[in-house]
Formats: sequence, C-alpha cells, structure tokens
Amino acid sequence: MNDLRVSLIQGDTVWRDPAANRAMYAGMARPLAGRTDLVILPETFTSGFSNEAIAEAEDMQGPTVAWIRALAAELDAAVTGSVQIRDGERVYNRLLWATPDGGLCHYDKRHLFRMAGEHERYAAGRARLTVEWKGWRICPLVCYDLRFPVFCRNRFGVEAEGRFDYDLLLFVANWPAPRRHAWRTLLQARAIENLCYVAAVNRVGTDGNDIPYHGDSLVADFLGQTLADLALQPAVVTTTLSAEPLARHRERFPAQLDADRFSLID
Repeated sequence: MNDLRVSLIQGDTVWRDPAANRAMYAGMARPLAGRTDLVILPETFTSGFSNEAIAEAEDMQGPTVAWIRALAAELDAAVTGSVQIRDGERVYNRLLWATPDGGLCHYDKRHLFRMAGEHERYAAGRARLTVEWKGWRICPLVCYDLRFPVFCRNRFGVEAEGRFDYDLLLFVANWPAPRRHAWRTLLQARAIENLCYVAAVNRVGTDGNDIPYHGDSLVADFLGQTLADLALQPAVVTTTLSAEPLARHRERFPAQLDADRFSLID
C-alpha cells in the first residue's frame, strides 16, 4: 500500500436542482486535478435529502452517472457520492464509485432513515461494497449506516490471504446539525473498533425542509484521532493517509484476533 490522498468536498447542496449541483461540485473539484487519489461528495449531492426528489430520480444511463465518470477521468482520481437512482420499479439511494479508467460500481444504502420516511419510498440495499483502489481496500457506506456497527464491522481473515475487509471506511451523508455530536462520536468509534481510517463527508447549509446541516466532515485515524476537520462553511480539504502507521498499529494492537465471529442474516 502506498499513501492515499483523500479529498473531502463539503458543499451547500442546492435543493432539488441536479444541474446546478453538478456545476457547483465540479467547480469545487476541478482544482484537485492531479493532486488527489479520491474525491468524496455528500449523500444525495444532486438534490439534497428529499423524499419528493424520487420523482426526478435518474437511471444509470442518466446525466449524473455520465457526469461522475467524466469527472473521475478529468481529475485522474476516483470520485464517489450518492444520488437517487431508479433501477427497474425501485428507487435507491445509490452511492456511485467512478474511477478514471471508466470503471463504475455502486452500493445501495442498506439502512433507510425511517424517522424521515425514507424507508417508505426507497428500496434498501443488501450487500456491502468493498473496492480496491491504489492498493487500499475501501468500504463506502451512506449516512444512517453509521449507526449500525455490526454492518460496518471490519472482519479479519475472511479471505484466504488473511486480510482485513478494508483499510478505509468511508461515509457520505446529509446528517442534520442537531445530531452532530452523534455523528462525530460514531465516526471516531467506527475508526477505533475497526482498526482503520475513516473519511466522512456531510453537507452544510439549510435544505428545502428547513433542516440545518453543520458539516463536520472529517478524517480520523485508527486511534480515532482527527486528521482533518471541516467547519460550517463550504470547503475542500485533502489529507494524506499513511499506510505504514496503520500496518504498525494492527501489528502492535491485534484486537481483530479476539473479535467475535458472526454472519449477517436478512
């Protein structure tokens, strides 16, 4: 594993205006060309967290999928974030993962936020996604998934070579300001318990439902210590994750060897 440059883009997403959001986030991202390996956008970055936006959901041949693939090629970096995607008869809160070689994969949000009725309109995903990028294993998840440590758990030795599931746990979110203490606390907990780096991007501003967002996008190391911390305003920050300290920590503190084995049952 080489070191990995990770860029967080914390924006004030325009309410239900995909074209405006694509333009805004592209403008924030373009200065990163050739200077980063991974760009992270917020959850539902084309619309904000709106149940009504389901009516405008694109499919996988729509403009946002084409846009994120083109942006990855332009930046020479992986780009990720979630949008509403219609797939057959269902609409998913779908995280897209685009790479500069034209590659594209996705993860559908597993845990739908019932307190806002998300579970009544969107279909839930099932399996986690793990991607390999620049020698790192990365697990990207979406917002409310953060509250479920079993689903997030970094298992060891699952594959024949005895590796961890992932080295970086990644979250994209629209996490409201009143619950910001939970956001920050849970991100640090996920990093500590899973012996991994965590990178998380939230939005800022106030959405069309008058819900405020405080940002608090951050990167934490395997000890839960903050490496980057964005404040309340729109901002872009790039942090380099070092592979060697992670490997040393896992060797020095091999808590994974005492972890409980389990299987997820639907």
